[in-house]
Amino acid sequence: MANSTLLVALKILLILIFAAWVSLWLLKPTQLWTRKWKAAEDKARATVFGYYGLNFAVYTFPPIALAIIGSFYLNLKPRESVRSRKGRKLTAGFSNPLVVNTLLGVLSTLEILAVFLFILFLAWNFYARISNDFKNLKAAKSLMLNSWQLKYLKVATRFGLLAEVCLAFLLFPILRGLALFRLLGIQFEASVRYHIWLGTAMIFFATFHGASTLFVWGVSHYIQEEIWEWQKTGRIYLAGEICLVTGLVIWITSLPQIRRKQFEIFYYTHHLYMVFLVFFLFHAGDRHFYMVFPGIFLFGLDKLLRIIQSRPETCILSARIFPSKAIELILPKDPGLKYTPTSIIFVKVPSISKYEWHSFSITSCSRVDENTMSIMIKSEGSWTSSLSHMIQTRQESDGDQTTYIPIAVEGPYGPVSMDYLRYDSLLLVSGGIGITPFLSIIQELASSQKSGINKFLPRMQLIYVVKKSQEICLLNSISPLIFGQPAEKCLLKVKVFVTQEEQSDATKNPTKEKTPSWVVDLLIISSFIMALICSIFVALVIRWRRLKKQILPTLQKQSKALEKGSTQASDALEEHEIHFGGRPNFEDIFAKFPDEKGGSDIGVLVCGPETMKESVASVCQKKCGAKKQKPNFSFHSLNFTL
Repeated sequence: MANSTLLVALKILLILIFAAWVSLWLLKPTQLWTRKWKAAEDKARATVFGYYGLNFAVYTFPPIALAIIGSFYLNLKPRESVRSRKGRKLTAGFSNPLVVNTLLGVLSTLEILAVFLFILFLAWNFYARISNDFKNLKAAKSLMLNSWQLKYLKVATRFGLLAEVCLAFLLFPILRGLALFRLLGIQFEASVRYHIWLGTAMIFFATFHGASTLFVWGVSHYIQEEIWEWQKTGRIYLAGEICLVTGLVIWITSLPQIRRKQFEIFYYTHHLYMVFLVFFLFHAGDRHFYMVFPGIFLFGLDKLLRIIQSRPETCILSARIFPSKAIELILPKDPGLKYTPTSIIFVKVPSISKYEWHSFSITSCSRVDENTMSIMIKSEGSWTSSLSHMIQTRQESDGDQTTYIPIAVEGPYGPVSMDYLRYDSLLLVSGGIGITPFLSIIQELASSQKSGINKFLPRMQLIYVVKKSQEICLLNSISPLIFGQPAEKCLLKVKVFVTQEEQSDATKNPTKEKTPSWVVDLLIISSFIMALICSIFVALVIRWRRLKKQILPTLQKQSKALEKGSTQASDALEEHEIHFGGRPNFEDIFAKFPDEKGGSDIGVLVCGPETMKESVASVCQKKCGAKKQKPNFSFHSLNFTL
């Protein structure tokens, strides 16, 4: 009771602080706030804190308080709480895809609403400032500019402030331990896309700001005097130019074409953010830095906590290399460490790189494996290929020496509650190595079914799309759950689609014989006659010995038991499907799913390539558009790469 009361109090406090912070951002561009704030600063100068302390308390403190209080709130909140069905129906419409586009990706109603409000806030910020600038337009004494040049310079200056607004929010989505977005139920791997959007907007505004300023200087013939000068007072333009160039380098190397193929270039150039922030401070001044400082402070504190957590290095307990160029690593874990399915960890192997961290989904379940946790890694880039080569070399040289490979682990980071338990049925769609988060979900639900913790568990159907049949071996960790249970008790049905292979001739049709058909017929008839004679002879001998020793005929009972067991096994195998030579028809799968698994509320979880997510999201979008249709499909996208 006391814990629930504390949670309610913290939640109310978080809402009040957030409301005050948003109100501050809305009032800041107005003249009313400017006049009142100047008066408040004049009064604060005579105090111990001065106007620096006032700026820190008003501009910097609210988001820091949100992050710290939010961390306490999430730690006190029960991990396995499941939202009510009313809450699910209310949020299902906002989480379902509204826009499915190759360029933009899959956008939900809630995301589009948030983007619209943020653009509206930027427009308000720009309009409130530029309208006041045009009313009080005065030419600078040092620059001989006409009216249109002066107005254009003011527009360029206000675009610089829009870039500052984006910078103020830029680092919040990539916080891991002190994650503000976790309060909204958005995990780190999902919120990275918002960091990308904010970074792109910031670079656009900053580039327009810098290029337009240089253009005005060029037109007024002052570019040679201003561009290389390090001013002692006011704006330092050279610092702004260095800041802009650094930001462009970071943004260009963050493009998917470079990030996915040359991760090391992306990773190391991203550390130029320190240079970017230092020169931004020189260019903008301390007054503009107070709005940006909360994100920098929380990012630094979050990074410090992560360094402390990952400082003690451990070793790989065991490793397994699959034919599909995937590696499974078994890592030690404290028995008291509990995590929810779909959690991720960050891994560093110092023998490969002392600075690179890579994120991977945990494939194990903390209920089943108390002392270990496992991850799967696909050998695609240079870092993963080096790790695969190192493990393979050590295993081939002298047995299993993977325990001698030191490794640092950070995390795990995952959802606070298991919201997928609120659905009647689950449709899990994965492609390739995207199967990893679903392995933990399946094991978690199987453990709950075995222990009887949750009476009502959702029935699942796994759609697994692979290029080659050798990738099916990634399902080894859940193979006992697939084939080891009777059909009526099995919560899981698996449909595998092998897209780049045809079914082998041996399984499709008998191999054509080169020998004449009459020879084959003769051999078959001879074999049948010999087998019949031997069977009659063996049956007579067994019958004679039974009559002689008066042994009860238990062989028939055993054969019946074996026949019954084989029938159950075949039933379990018939519950699952494997298809060759084509991609799944998601519209057909969605149409058949309610009849196969039942339930009116169906959760659709997708993890795989972007094209697969877009295909599934399009079908969900059509299903959600049909209001009269009874089964409700709720779309959720999981990311396994950053």
